Amino acid sequence: MAGLLFVICTYIVDASAFRIQHVESTENCQGDTTNFKRYFALKGEPVILKCPSLKYKHLDFSSHPCNLTWSKNDSKMMTSGEDEEPRIWAQDDALWFLPASLEDSGQYICTRRNSSYCAIVTIHLTVIEKTAVHEISYHQILFTFTSGKLVCPDLGDFIQKETDLELKWYKDSVPLDEDNKKFKSLKGTRYLYISFVSSKDSGYYTCEMSFTSGGTPYNITRTIQLQTLDQEKRFSPVIVYPDQKTTLAALGSKLILPCKVFIGSSKRFHTVVGWLANDTYVDITYRQGRVTEGERLEIVENDKNYIEVPLIFDPVREMDFYTDFKCEAQNNHGRQVLPTRVRQGGRERRKMGENRSPEALVLREGPTQRRVEKKPDRGEVAAAQ
Repeated sequence: MAGLLFVICTYIVDASAFRIQHVESTENCQGDTTNFKRYFALKGEPVILKCPSLKYKHLDFSSHPCNLTWSKNDSKMMTSGEDEEPRIWAQDDALWFLPASLEDSGQYICTRRNSSYCAIVTIHLTVIEKTAVHEISYHQILFTFTSGKLVCPDLGDFIQKETDLELKWYKDSVPLDEDNKKFKSLKGTRYLYISFVSSKDSGYYTCEMSFTSGGTPYNITRTIQLQTLDQEKRFSPVIVYPDQKTTLAALGSKLILPCKVFIGSSKRFHTVVGWLANDTYVDITYRQGRVTEGERLEIVENDKNYIEVPLIFDPVREMDFYTDFKCEAQNNHGRQVLPTRVRQGGRERRKMGENRSPEALVLREGPTQRRVEKKPDRGEVAAAQ
């Protein structure tokens, strides 16, 4: 199956499952907005891709009726017929895979459209074998000599009643005994409580929940990589993303590369996060604004505090493949610098009408709460000392 196209009838808030129809072609967008979210999944487990509500210029798609369509890899072929129970189906603003298979990996595009505007959301789904689960683990941090808790992430779409939630926890694939005094998991929560954290507690933890759809039971697992830090680093910034040395980008595309920094208990306005290109701040290197720092985001994720500052390429040019980029985080208690490179990969941007929705890359999101604050000056750290 080369690809799929789901065309969904008029989107209304609180609408029931959408009917899937076969169409021959799609209309071009007059404008485009791109919000990229990367999903990772294990073969044989349920996956839900969400098409977020976007704002395009003055239009808020969350409050206006619009058409919502899904396609895969720009294909116009439909994989599910009307006479069979589809493994992939659409409901409200989500695309469900029950379950996901390796061939589901690829680029999905959901388009919200009304008579005047359309918004395009590009989503990459990567489905892997269970043996490679460490490649898509969630990074969490706890400090030694204190008690802490791990959070089983990205379960919200599957939880029907929070009080009935019951998770099974494993450490390095070994089940954690319910009578274990070191580790405690309480019914109705997504937490694994760890008493008196030590460096030996570092490693991979897996949480598992049961989920039933249409009478068919499924297991949903999330694997967490726990990093333990000494108390002396409690107030120092720790860069957790980018977590790879290189990022692939298509020439001519739009790339959004976030720098995500764990700030623990430190005061957030005292922590400065920024980007350098060849050891020079990007606002000096790129005075014409092709490469810029995006707005500073404060994030609460799994009850932990983070700061995120994206580096935005609009568009990616060949010279970027030969530039050394670094994310820098510093406050009164410490400084960390993490280098990364952009490499050419993916496909060339092709036009869709006057504009093609550019490819972009952002961090896989968990259950976060975000708000944008004014970006502090780099001199603010020194002034606070």
